[in-house]
Amino acid sequence: GAVAHTCNPSILGGQGDGCGHLVTYQDSGTMTSKNYPGTYPNHTVCEKTITVPKGKRLILRLGDLDIESQTCASDYLLFTSSSDQYGPYCGSMTVPRELLLNTSEVTVRFESGSHISGRGFLLTYASSDHPDLITCLERASHYLKTEYSKFCPAGCRDVAGDISGNMVDGYRDTSLLCKAAIHAGIIADELGGQISVLQRKGISRYEGILANGVLSRDGSLSDKRFLFTSNGCSRSLSLDPDGQIRASSSWQSVNESGDQVHWSPGQARLQDQGPSWASGDSSSNHKPREWLEIDLGEKKKITGIRTTGSTQSNFNFYVKSFVMNFKNNNSKWKTYKGIVNNEEKVFQGNSNFRDPVQNNFIPPIVARYVRVVPQTWHQRIALKVELIGCQITQGNDSLVWRKTSQSSSVSSKKEDETITRPVPSEETSPGINITTVAIPLVLLVVLVFAGMGIFAAFRKKKKKGSPYGSAEAQKTDCWKQIKYPFARHQSAEFTISYDNEKEMTQKLDLITSDMAGKCRISRTVLLDWRCRLWGREIGEK
Repeated sequence: GAVAHTCNPSILGGQGDGCGHLVTYQDSGTMTSKNYPGTYPNHTVCEKTITVPKGKRLILRLGDLDIESQTCASDYLLFTSSSDQYGPYCGSMTVPRELLLNTSEVTVRFESGSHISGRGFLLTYASSDHPDLITCLERASHYLKTEYSKFCPAGCRDVAGDISGNMVDGYRDTSLLCKAAIHAGIIADELGGQISVLQRKGISRYEGILANGVLSRDGSLSDKRFLFTSNGCSRSLSLDPDGQIRASSSWQSVNESGDQVHWSPGQARLQDQGPSWASGDSSSNHKPREWLEIDLGEKKKITGIRTTGSTQSNFNFYVKSFVMNFKNNNSKWKTYKGIVNNEEKVFQGNSNFRDPVQNNFIPPIVARYVRVVPQTWHQRIALKVELIGCQITQGNDSLVWRKTSQSSSVSSKKEDETITRPVPSEETSPGINITTVAIPLVLLVVLVFAGMGIFAAFRKKKKKGSPYGSAEAQKTDCWKQIKYPFARHQSAEFTISYDNEKEMTQKLDLITSDMAGKCRISRTVLLDWRCRLWGREIGEK
């Protein structure tokens, strides 16, 4: 769990052997006493200086403090800045859950003497940019709101505590929030980040899965559950087995009937039944340069990967760890690296031949070609994969009309189970030129007004009675003008469609009303005030 100090300027110094779990990033981190949540050792010292960027204030949050001493003489926790001292804290004294310091740097000192019990401490910190900081120990059951946002610090993945559920169905409300967010791929453990939480009614059973180095457990019925809002870029990217998936080698086995079984790369799609892809070399000591390559056909945004082993009970093969390589047309292969240490990132793979494991890429991979390069495996390299991501959208300022499709959000068993922001579907047009919409609209308006003039003149000749017509006529005049070119009933609803060269359709719904002088055409074709003026003109004529 600890991060090498050489890579973290935010830890300026340290001494003693009483420090435990320690992860920091530029503006947040997590720190515990040794053995936490077990008993901290006797006669030990932990002293660390933590900082956030200069110009920011430091927020400290104590998630847990359990120090046996009542006098703070030999067992205590103390915070010291250049101008202030906070503590010492120990025993049963009231301790502030949050400290907002006037400085960007503080020294944390934990000291212990002889004692029998005590968990020690867990604290998180962040800069004043994150006033909604929580600790790694907060659970969703601590919050009553149905929707809220919090900031999780770096380093919550390896803090003790269970989560139940998964990113599709949601998590049991007893789960640790920040650990669940890492599991769901919302934040990276080494970075921390903002999470947006939605509380929903619980379900009868929660299914666990290994994801992003966190094992979620199966869970039983609960009153409440929670989900995370995401950017929506989490669809399954379709893989064509013919020509789209290649491998460095493949294996042929012989079944009980004496027939050859080919474990080809085309069998590496996770959704397919039958054996997986398996490499030709079964030795465990050869260089880890076997690979499975996927061509997505075009550059796409890849936010994660799901993997399984062989999926065959009599072939206990699976990949235990792997790295990711990627490239685009006419470029060299690159290795996916971690943000903090800029070294190649090794992902935790499968622990058996059957169960799927998910890993997310934060930040995402943007590439056409990707390779899974196994590093360690059990018996023989065997893989089935599913890539998760979305199309790349053009960052233009024009109106983009999107067709809605069920594939544009994460698949789920219930309608409300996965909440995502809108995602461009694979049929997205690069954009509609405003003129292609505006010109037909102008023509429509001119034609309608011309038709009104002719019709009004015709009515004037035909009708010599009251200048405003009968009450019944007032009621129906407006609708008649719209209805005139169309054979529809009074309360009908109809659609005018415009097709541009991309075959995208913009639908303009015309909604009628039987209120006198009120007719409207929605989505800015004809505004209500024009409609009312039009009705008045007809009446005056």
